[in-house]
Amino acid sequence: MIARLDGETRLYPIIGDPIRHLRSPELLSRSLSARGHNGICIPLQVSEGDFSDVMGSLALIANVDGLLVTMPHKFAAYGHCATVSETARLLKTISVMRRNPDGCWHGDMLDGKAFLKAQVDAGARPAGGRVLLVGAGGAGRAIAIAMLSAGVRELVVHDRSEVRAAELVALLADVGGRRVATGAADPSGFDMVCNATPMGMADGDPMPVATDLIARSAFVGDVIAGHGETAFLRAARLRGCKTASGDQMVAAVQEMMVDFLLSR
Repeated sequence: MIARLDGETRLYPIIGDPIRHLRSPELLSRSLSARGHNGICIPLQVSEGDFSDVMGSLALIANVDGLLVTMPHKFAAYGHCATVSETARLLKTISVMRRNPDGCWHGDMLDGKAFLKAQVDAGARPAGGRVLLVGAGGAGRAIAIAMLSAGVRELVVHDRSEVRAAELVALLADVGGRRVATGAADPSGFDMVCNATPMGMADGDPMPVATDLIARSAFVGDVIAGHGETAFLRAARLRGCKTASGDQMVAAVQEMMVDFLLSR
């Protein structure tokens, strides 16, 4: 429950399209209140074509102290930040922004850390494992960094755009070296299978990979939030796999976001 809502309330909008399944407005507002901070997260549905105009307007609103950024704006948000974290600088993507003292924006990318925490909390053991990552967009890039930092033995990246997958592998050359490569969406023999695509957001979406090829001992993770257990995770669970959902990822990132937003 929000403790206060008055003229001193600080605003932390979350910008995306679509936004109807978002849980962050309620969760972040509760987390801010629990810290004794008079702030609220509000959802804003903004199309790709309107994003720059909306960002220009938000910069003029004095009580907007921070922003959460979700699909499809994570790449575009990078261009609106005057300063960024090292992870965001490497990936050129943003998931969260806060005001610098001069009013401009500072950005960071927390998706990878949140995804990894959700997996580990649910029983995943990425260190020394073989990981298949499906999706090389904003979230996928961040997850790749997190997995390499966690000490995976091999990371195979698949994306429907071979160019985008190759770009991510090249981007991670200094971090991952020979541990990271592009590959097919074949989950056979992997210890972890991670879906970082939008597949699963709409009824009738295809599976990111053939679930009957996933090892029963593998751990399966999904970034899709707000939909409960996706068909992909349900199929993996029925095979005997341990799983972690996008909702668990959203829960894992809340305290990270509050720490970031309230830092100066």
